[in-house]
Amino acid sequence: MVNILETYMSVLHGFLRLRGMKPQQVEIEAGTHMHFWVPTRTQTKTTSDKPALVFLHCFGLTGILTWQYQALSLAGSYEVYVPDFLFFGRSTTDKTDRSPEFQAECVAKSLKKLGVEKCIVIGLSYGGIVGLKMAEKYPDLVKSVVVSCSIMALTESFISDGLKRIGFSSLSELLIPRTVKDVRKTFEVTTYNLPWYSHFIGKGLLKMMSDNRKEREQLLQALIIKDKELTIPHFSQKKMYLLWGENDRIFNMESAEKLKEQLNGRATMHIIKKAGHMVVIERPFSYNTLLKKMLSSICQD
Repeated sequence: MVNILETYMSVLHGFLRLRGMKPQQVEIEAGTHMHFWVPTRTQTKTTSDKPALVFLHCFGLTGILTWQYQALSLAGSYEVYVPDFLFFGRSTTDKTDRSPEFQAECVAKSLKKLGVEKCIVIGLSYGGIVGLKMAEKYPDLVKSVVVSCSIMALTESFISDGLKRIGFSSLSELLIPRTVKDVRKTFEVTTYNLPWYSHFIGKGLLKMMSDNRKEREQLLQALIIKDKELTIPHFSQKKMYLLWGENDRIFNMESAEKLKEQLNGRATMHIIKKAGHMVVIERPFSYNTLLKKMLSSICQD
């Protein structure tokens, strides 16, 4: 039987190539490889004057499936880089570190190998956490960050209260489904409206979302910290932005306001109505319109 998602991804990859992008595997060190979609360059042109954008994906999906609409829209005006985090897509490591700091380190090292000296990071959910780690640890690399539907870190109390609110017993139940029914339950919680979902789409998503189950469960465990361990780092970036779905049930507007407060006046927040946690897929036109304005403001500095 034809896998609808695989067919769709093949078509998507074709459009990305037409927009000047290609897949590339980056060896960070022996045993650690990160898969990217990167700009296609001719042999006579190895650098670009266009600003570099790095899109960091949410936990359940791969990079390019999460950010497909943004990559297609922005590839003509910017140098767009879309990695798969370790244990997603074709990104792997034989190291035992599962922390978001390690993901941030691997993205930063990969970008250096790809010739990126300065970039703007856009992160959704898990990608937002990693993006903030990159901004903290690599200020010379990260000019600015746009965070969507994310927080500084997952504390034990936040996890306990949040899972109870949305009706899940664990992060693994929410983000690493075991059945097609589980996939639907996840997307019902992470979207404002779900008119496009079908059993066949769910079957394709199930495989993508449940690959490397053991390692992904370890990634989730490494995300959770004790409340007393939460520290707010100093960020050197002049401009930071929060771009949120108003109806996000995972990281609601209270979470957004708290993150803005933690960023100590550095962040400007924009809200997209009738959108949930997966705002980048649910409302791509509205998201892209606001994102382009933010990017224009950042690049003027």
